[in-house]
Amino acid sequence: MDHLTQSQLQELEEMLLSQKQDLESRLGDNDHLGIEASLRDKTGELSTNDNHPADVGTEMYERSKDLALLEHVELELTRVNEALLRMQNGSYGICETCGAPIDIDRLYALPETCFCKEHSPQSTPSLRRPVEEELLFPPFGRTSFDERSDETEFDGEDAWQIVESYGTSNSPAMAEDNEIDDYNDMEIEASGELDGFTEEFETFVATDIYGENVHFYRNGIYRKHMKATKHLESEDSLGTGSNKY
Repeated sequence: MDHLTQSQLQELEEMLLSQKQDLESRLGDNDHLGIEASLRDKTGELSTNDNHPADVGTEMYERSKDLALLEHVELELTRVNEALLRMQNGSYGICETCGAPIDIDRLYALPETCFCKEHSPQSTPSLRRPVEEELLFPPFGRTSFDERSDETEFDGEDAWQIVESYGTSNSPAMAEDNEIDDYNDMEIEASGELDGFTEEFETFVATDIYGENVHFYRNGIYRKHMKATKHLESEDSLGTGSNKY
């Protein structure tokens, strides 16, 4: 503590004592943030069996929040008490990692700290992330196969498009394709994706198990192909097609 003057130490000690008093009063005034009270005491009822499940869920959420706040206050109080002990044994203001003096400005901002700015644990992003993030990011996570040419199965985006077919607040102007002008076309076929097929004609041509009795389903892709075929025939009849020599 040689880098700190006596007046600075006294000022920092007063800050720590004031902080300790505030934390202890916060814990005492509300019975440790209400954790010491039972669920029956908080609700005023002998049993919660007759309550709506949402009421019980709300109460559980509030209790979980109180527990998190209580742990935060208790941890902060522990750090303040440890800082006061370091003042007594002469190790206050020294970084526990590198042994270098902690900057006075940092001590005024965080009088309970025992690390310098370079070795503060809070300066390193935590790697303890929810495991769900591995699946939820990017959107649809592992269930989106649009970018893969070897995957044609029903994926997460297809599931959304099925739900979208029942109606959303989106308009045709927000559709993926550029030529959508009707709300009824904002579904899977309109998106240009082939659900379970590799070629477009497979979506409207079908046979029996023996490869006979060919049948055509007049769906959206079928109508698109027929329209393109008529357009090509019209160009050929006028001599403007690609086969003109």
